[in-house]
Amino acid sequence: MNDRLPSSTRLLLVFGLLGLSPACKKQEAVRVDADFYKKTQEALIRAKPGDVIELPEGRFVLDRGLSSSVDGITIRGKGMDKTILSFKGQKQGAEGLLVKGNGITIEDLAIEDAKGDGIKINGTDGLIIRRVRTEWTRGPHSDNGAYGLYPVQCRNVLIEDSVAIGASDAGIYVGQSSHVVIRRNRALRNVAGIESENTRFADIYENVATENTGGILVFDLPDLPVQGGKATRVYNNEIYKNNTDNFAPEGNIVATVPTGTGLMIMANDEVEVFGNKIKDNQTVNLAVVSYFVTNKPIKDKNYDPYPEAIYIHDNEFSGGGESPTGLVVKLLALKMGKPFPDILYDGVVDKKKLTEQGVLPEDRRLCIQNNGDADFANMDGANKFDNIQRDLTPHDCALESPEPVMLTGGVQP
Repeated sequence: MNDRLPSSTRLLLVFGLLGLSPACKKQEAVRVDADFYKKTQEALIRAKPGDVIELPEGRFVLDRGLSSSVDGITIRGKGMDKTILSFKGQKQGAEGLLVKGNGITIEDLAIEDAKGDGIKINGTDGLIIRRVRTEWTRGPHSDNGAYGLYPVQCRNVLIEDSVAIGASDAGIYVGQSSHVVIRRNRALRNVAGIESENTRFADIYENVATENTGGILVFDLPDLPVQGGKATRVYNNEIYKNNTDNFAPEGNIVATVPTGTGLMIMANDEVEVFGNKIKDNQTVNLAVVSYFVTNKPIKDKNYDPYPEAIYIHDNEFSGGGESPTGLVVKLLALKMGKPFPDILYDGVVDKKKLTEQGVLPEDRRLCIQNNGDADFANMDGANKFDNIQRDLTPHDCALESPEPVMLTGGVQP
């Protein structure tokens, strides 16, 4: 290869450039494609803003992670089932692909069996992930990488038409970020299918989450640089049969998620849930809980562990709740019976915010309306389930919807 790449804004990596022949392809399962790695990594290093790094069709076995820190590039394959980067047996790097820089697009490729995360994107403003698959092919296993698609501390993020399978934490995760759209994706056989964590201004819609431990999680956690998750809309998703046994490594926060959880909102504020089809999740279809359900100590003095301003309306619920799992959940079942209700609330509130009438201000309440014949229980978690309430009347209210997310920086939803 020449010392200098062509000055064209398209850096084409094709079979001729790589020197790959059909005979070489037949050996992909038994050898590392070292030439592909070298030329691809070199292209990523030498790229300039505006360049398109095109990866050819084929399955390529790599033993070390790829990385880029160049602004404004596109990494493009020939399709999520045509350009496959396999990291089975990876010896170097914590991710399959690590990307830093602003204005990044990753599309039409697959990352399989990364040692750690599939694709990690750190600190990016302007990110598009489109038609990408991340997968751990052996199925659910605690040694699988934690995250499939993993933007953290990013702004203006669009993840669409992608697939995430087998992550031991979350298949599609956006953490400590703002202005996020996650749409039309499929999350299968992960611990958490889709997770928004400590993130503000997120729209999660038209996704399918099934066969995970928990389908969709909207969390806010302590001890992180960015806190105060809020203003999330979860709508028009299909969340069903998320009954895969929890295979997260012990100690991870998602290890506390009960097997059979459809949608779980924990300690996050201003969350609107509407237009979803949620069914057949064996513990609970939808749970709204404080951080206290984790039984983990809170050392962060600035952390707010209470979910507030949650509006659940116009969803379809069916099935689910017949086989609750987890020690605490089973103790609750002894008092509440089975099946569990469609909507379960731990009832733990910040007493400092209560009015003279002993209730939260109207704009901080849990409101539940127009969910068909969905049933409900406030499990009185602060008092060891001593006074479980099933009456929805205290929650018959409406809240103002968060504004639809507007993305900037060249990211068009």
